[in-house]
Amino acid sequence: MAEDIKTKINNYQNVLFDSRFSNQNQTRNCWQNYLDFHHCEKAVTTRGDNVSLCKRYLRVYKSLCPIPWVLGWDDGQAEGTFPGKM
Repeated sequence: MAEDIKTKINNYQNVLFDSRFSNQNQTRNCWQNYLDFHHCEKAVTTRGDNVSLCKRYLRVYKSLCPIPWVLGWDDGQAEGTFPGKM
C-alpha cells in the first residue's frame, strides 16, 4: 500500500501553464479541457486510433474541475441536455 502511494506521488504531474487562461480563476480552463477531451475522443475513435492521444486533456480537466461539475456534465450528455457543443 505504501509503495502504491509513493509510486503515485513520483508519477504526479501538475497541470502546465496555458496562456489562454492566465487568470487565477480556472473555471474556463476546466470547461475548455473537458470539451477538448470529448472532441478529441470522438475524433480519435472515428479514425480508429488510440484514445491515449487525448490523455493530456483528461488529466487537465480531472485535476481542475470539481467532481460534481463533471458528473453533472456527464449526466447532461447522457440526457441530451448538455449545454456545450459536442
